[in-house]
Amino acid sequence: VVIFFLLAISFQSFRVSISVLSVIPAVVAGSLFLLWITGKTLNIQSYLGMIMAVGVAVANAILYITNAQQYRKRKETNAYQTGAANRLRPIVMTGLAMIAGMTPMALGFGEGGDPTAPLGVAVIGGLLFSIIATLVLLPQVYKLLTDSTAYQNNSLDPNDINSQYYDQKQS
Repeated sequence: VVIFFLLAISFQSFRVSISVLSVIPAVVAGSLFLLWITGKTLNIQSYLGMIMAVGVAVANAILYITNAQQYRKRKETNAYQTGAANRLRPIVMTGLAMIAGMTPMALGFGEGGDPTAPLGVAVIGGLLFSIIATLVLLPQVYKLLTDSTAYQNNSLDPNDINSQYYDQKQS
């Protein structure tokens, strides 16, 4: 809830905040699915892995949304597609780097590696699903929630020339 309100303040839109958080169910589903496939249990380690994967997924979603908002602000058509195309490489690289880093932990190599394996498995499953959700599902949710409304600058800064509260007397 706190993250939702922080996103709403940052983006100055509840709709955009909802679209950012729409990737979280995919992360949880991916984590649970890979835990089930590998036969690992739900425990504190796997919950921590889900939280880590959610953090990375939300960061990737914010990266996409910020870019799509810039295109929407310029009134470009298909801002949701252009934003996804421009952020494809950073999102995939972030996810794959984290997956590569978690692979040894997920395999449980080394002394005492078996108890921490669910953490790695949960992160890997969550990130695999989050990459797909961020690049396929999120643009559609973003389009659905923002396409019917025109971009509106909600700046309250009187020095911002694009603000409806712009003070021309200062210039």
